[in-house]
Amino acid sequence: MSQPAETEQAPLLAGRRHARYHDEDIDIPAPRRPGERQEAQQGTFSRNLGTLEAFGIVISIVIGSGVFTSSGAIDSNVPSPGLALVIWLVGGILAWTGAMTMAELGTAIPGEGGVQPYLQHIYGDVAGFLAAWTWIVAVMPATLSILGIVFVESIYSAFGITGEGDKIVHKLLSVLVVALITVANSISTKASTRLNNFFVVTKFVTIGAVVAAGLAVVTMHIARPHKLGFGGRDWFEKPWFGYRDTVTPDGDRIEWHKVSPWDMLGYLSGALYAALWAYSGWDKAIYVSSELREPARQLPLAINTALPTIILCFITANAAYYTLLPWSEISQTDSVAVTAITRLLGQAFGFVAAGLICLVVAGSLLGNSFVAGRMAVAAANKNWLPRAFSLTGQLGLGTSSQATLTTDSDDSSPDAESPKSDAPINALLLATILSIVYILLGDFRSLLTFNGLGEYTFFFLTVVGAIVLRFREPDLQRPYKPLIVVPAVFALVSGFVVVRGAVFAPIPAAVLLGLWVIGYAFYWFRMRYIRRER
Repeated sequence: MSQPAETEQAPLLAGRRHARYHDEDIDIPAPRRPGERQEAQQGTFSRNLGTLEAFGIVISIVIGSGVFTSSGAIDSNVPSPGLALVIWLVGGILAWTGAMTMAELGTAIPGEGGVQPYLQHIYGDVAGFLAAWTWIVAVMPATLSILGIVFVESIYSAFGITGEGDKIVHKLLSVLVVALITVANSISTKASTRLNNFFVVTKFVTIGAVVAAGLAVVTMHIARPHKLGFGGRDWFEKPWFGYRDTVTPDGDRIEWHKVSPWDMLGYLSGALYAALWAYSGWDKAIYVSSELREPARQLPLAINTALPTIILCFITANAAYYTLLPWSEISQTDSVAVTAITRLLGQAFGFVAAGLICLVVAGSLLGNSFVAGRMAVAAANKNWLPRAFSLTGQLGLGTSSQATLTTDSDDSSPDAESPKSDAPINALLLATILSIVYILLGDFRSLLTFNGLGEYTFFFLTVVGAIVLRFREPDLQRPYKPLIVVPAVFALVSGFVVVRGAVFAPIPAAVLLGLWVIGYAFYWFRMRYIRRER
C-alpha cells in the first residue's frame, strides 16, 4: 500500500515555521521506518566493536572517581548508613532505566553527539543546540573541575589533611592537574586511548582492595569479637537504619529526628545527586552505538550486563567504607577510600591507596576531557560554534580548511603520512579554560549539584520525548523497546531530582538558567550571521 507523501512528523513544539528541520545547517539523519534495512551508516567512526568491547567501555566510563569520593556527600544528606546504601541502589536503578531508554533511542534514531540528535528530532533545533551548549559550557567543564578537585583531595587525604578544598593552593593544584591532562590529550588520539587502557585496570584493583579490606575486618571480628584496633566498630554496635546525628563538613550538626518531611526530601535529593554523579557516564553508552557491529542487539546487551555489575561494585564498596570507618567520619571527607585505608593499615598504605585513586581519577579526567573536546568539534561541524573549534592538530584559527575528526580510514597503513597531532586542541582549550573558572569559583559539592542539574534537565526532556514518540511515531522502527514503565520511572524520578535540586540549590540553578539564556542568544545571533554570510 502506498504511503502518503508527507510522512515526516514535525518536532514537538515546532510550528509552521520549522522549515529548517532538515536544513543544510542542521543535518539529522532520518530515523528508520518499518521495512527499512538497518544499513551500516556512514559516520565518524567505523563499526568494529562487539558486545564484550561495549561492556568494557561502559564499565570503564562509569566506574570513575565517584565510588571513592561521593560517599561523604551522600552520608551527610541521609539519617542512617542503611539509607545511604538504599540511595546507592536507587541511583543505580535510575541510571539503568535511563540507559535502557537511551538504548531505545540510540537504535531508532541515528546520529552522534549523545542526547543532542534525539532532542533535535523530538523538539527541534533549539533544543538540540541547548543540549550541546549545556554539555560544552557547563556539564563537561564542571565534570573536569570536580575530578581535578578530587585528585588533589586524594593526595591531601593521604597526609591526613581534610577541609582544604576552598584554599587557593588546593584550587591552583587542581587547575594544574586539569591543564596537564589537557596536554596529554593534545598529543594525539592514539596516545590518549592507549593511556586510558592503563587506567581501566586501576579501577578494578582499587575497588577490589577496598572490598577485600572490609571483608577482612568482618572476618577478624568474627574470629576475635573482643579484639579492638581494626576498622570501625559502629557497623556491628549500631543499627544500620537508626537515626544518628550528622556533622557536615561546614561544622553544622543535623539532628535528623527534628528535620521536617519537606527538608528531608531536600536532603535526600542532595544525596541522590551525589549518587548520580558517581554513576555519571551511563549515558555515554549511546556514544558507542555508532561503533558497534550490531547496535540493535549489542547495545542493550552491554547496558543490561554492565549496569548491574556496576551497581553491585558500588554498594559493596560503600558497605566496606561503613565497616572500615567510624560512621561519624564518613560525612567529613570527600576522599573516603583513602581515609579508610589509612586508618586501617597506616599512612604507608594510605599513600598506596591515594596513588591508585589518583590513577583512577586521572583516567576519568583523560576520558572526560577526550569526550569534551569531541563534543565541541561536533557542535562546530554543525555551525553551532565557530569553525575554529572543529580544527584538529593546531591551535588558533587555522589557515586552510581541514578535516575534523578522522579515525579508521583506508589510508591507515604504516607508510601513510599522518599529522603530528589529530587532537582538537582548540576545543580542548575551551573546556580547560571553563574548567579553571569553575574550580576557582566553585567547590566540590556545589559543582556536583550544578553538574546534576545540567545533565538531568536534558535527560528528563529526552526520556519524556521518548514516551511522546511512542504515541507520535508508533511506526518508528525500534529494534530495542523496553516496557514503557522504564522511561516513565526515569522521567518521574529525574523530574523530581531536577525540581527539588533547583529549589534547594537556587544559586547553581540560577547560573545554569543564565547560561541557557546566553546560549539561546548565541544561537540566534550565530544562525543570523550564517544566513547573512550566505
